[in-house]
Amino acid sequence: MKYRALGTSDVHVSEVGFGVWTIATGWWGEYTDDEAVALLHHARDRGITFFDTADTYGEGRAERLLQQAFGKDDDVVIGTKFGYDIYSPWDRKGHVERPHDWTPDFIRYALEQSLIRLGRDHIDFYQLHNPRMDALQDDAIFELLEGLKQAGTVRSFGVSLGPAIGWHDEGVWVANNRPIDAMQVIHNLLEQQPGRDFIAAARANGVSVITRVPHSSGMLEGKYTADTVFPENDHRRHRPKSWLVEGVEKAEAVRFLEQPERTLGQAAIQWLLHEPEVASVLPNIYNAEQIDEFAATSETPPVTDEEFTRVEALWEDDFGVAPYTGADAAVTLGTV
Repeated sequence: MKYRALGTSDVHVSEVGFGVWTIATGWWGEYTDDEAVALLHHARDRGITFFDTADTYGEGRAERLLQQAFGKDDDVVIGTKFGYDIYSPWDRKGHVERPHDWTPDFIRYALEQSLIRLGRDHIDFYQLHNPRMDALQDDAIFELLEGLKQAGTVRSFGVSLGPAIGWHDEGVWVANNRPIDAMQVIHNLLEQQPGRDFIAAARANGVSVITRVPHSSGMLEGKYTADTVFPENDHRRHRPKSWLVEGVEKAEAVRFLEQPERTLGQAAIQWLLHEPEVASVLPNIYNAEQIDEFAATSETPPVTDEEFTRVEALWEDDFGVAPYTGADAAVTLGTV
């Protein structure tokens, strides 16, 4: 495993990190606390030291799992997020977000609660969680974060953009206008925008990028077929059949990245790490076999300049894949 700095801070993260959302939220399967902690331990044993979470994941469960797994271990770097009010009653109707609260008093309170759940006295990387432009342009938020950084309660800070791919204006604006150390975004070789523009803005401002969904929801692990069936509680069942059929064809178009010494899943991570601004890649991890494969990426051959630009050219042509027009193209996978 290799390690990279977040911006100009003294925080160093493993090139491959672990997004704790997969084992704490139920969106990728159900895990007992013991099963989740075992995976976290296995990841650290393989050199992964950066664990990314949020106070919202499992209503605080993810942060508690990290405390249970690691306590105050100094070799573990934890990024968490704030902004959603998980403490007030919420009448959830449908797939909607909780309300945000960006007031300084709430941020201090959320930070205190995260520290309690994590069992720590500081946060290594503190991120605004899915902020809109109004929050990014609020000077009071960033003045508070600067103060927390100077006090040592927060070692570095930035933003995590989402929840879905996009957020071009927010990402470019915050990289150009705020003294953040890093920004977390969705980016992979099948979905290259707005990630390209984020990386360019980060490069111009000494900001690091953390990428999530590097395998395009598992597509670039190279194991799906047009007939793949996802488990009942898997979020991918909400995708249309066209996503699966077209994605499998696109993954085949980049099989040239696979080598005897490098799986397609490792190549997808190496393609991202080809950009020096990318400090860490957060694959969706569900089991120990994935940890073994992804954590070993640093030991595999890096993607060459030629391979990198060949993938960019394929992306420009949508990988030569024609839209799937079958009768079931728009039918979600959970009902196919």
